[in-house]
Amino acid sequence: MIDGHTQLVGLIGWPVEHTLSPTMHNAAFDALGLNYRYLPLPVEPGRVEAAMRGLPALGFRGANVTVPHKQAVMPHLEEITDSAQAIGAVNTIVVQDGRLVGHNTDGHGFLATLRKPGFKPAGKRALVLGAGGAARAVVYALAQANCTVAIHNRTVQRAAKLAHDMQDMDLCAPVTWTPINTQITDLNLDQFDLLVNTTPVGMWPHTDNAPWPKNLSFPSHWIVFDLVYNPPETRLLRHARELGARTIGGLGMLVRQGARAFEMWTGEKAPVEIMRSTCEQTLKDKI
Repeated sequence: MIDGHTQLVGLIGWPVEHTLSPTMHNAAFDALGLNYRYLPLPVEPGRVEAAMRGLPALGFRGANVTVPHKQAVMPHLEEITDSAQAIGAVNTIVVQDGRLVGHNTDGHGFLATLRKPGFKPAGKRALVLGAGGAARAVVYALAQANCTVAIHNRTVQRAAKLAHDMQDMDLCAPVTWTPINTQITDLNLDQFDLLVNTTPVGMWPHTDNAPWPKNLSFPSHWIVFDLVYNPPETRLLRHARELGARTIGGLGMLVRQGARAFEMWTGEKAPVEIMRSTCEQTLKDKI
């Protein structure tokens, strides 16, 4: 029951209608008997500063941040962790004594999900599709884990900027980008061990789309990780699975990054399996 003691958190984005985060977090709060509620908070572009002022004013304990605001919120925070500053994006805000502290839990969620099936990124090579906020977290996490990264993006300038930003840091492995006019079919795919799609291509309702050429094969030693979680198996993952590559969907990353945020807000260990099963059931109900 919501009452005068209920602690509020939420998701800042535009739009936020289709997110699983409220269902996932509220199931976790209920499982632990915590008097918290997680709300979708649609914030139009151009109103981010007002939204940031509103969090402590309304007594929020924190918030998640999704597209397109992961970078836009940063100038309005009192403190940003080193990793979030390095990534250049914030996906979690914690309100501490009225101050807004920005974190990024995407990298943690990505690596925890990637390592679960036994993949060890150290010494490997990854091809990352995309150069947005999610890509920044993935590239940073991989390079910190000593995995060499090549970025392929439709807009080469964005890929080059992301690579240059990472090259300016003291990371464990190099980050490069594919040159202008380079197609995926031009690359020596055997040199890579991991493909990560950080773009929204293939996300519901456009499930027939894929960021990979339809007739291009996958090396059988690859792991293909698609950050899209709705549908649970994208066209990219289905194609990869049918060709013998191992696949990982985006739901695990959603749950793991959310669990880290949950623990920051509440100080309690997140019930990860409850969060995951709640998301899985919600996705099934939507099919």
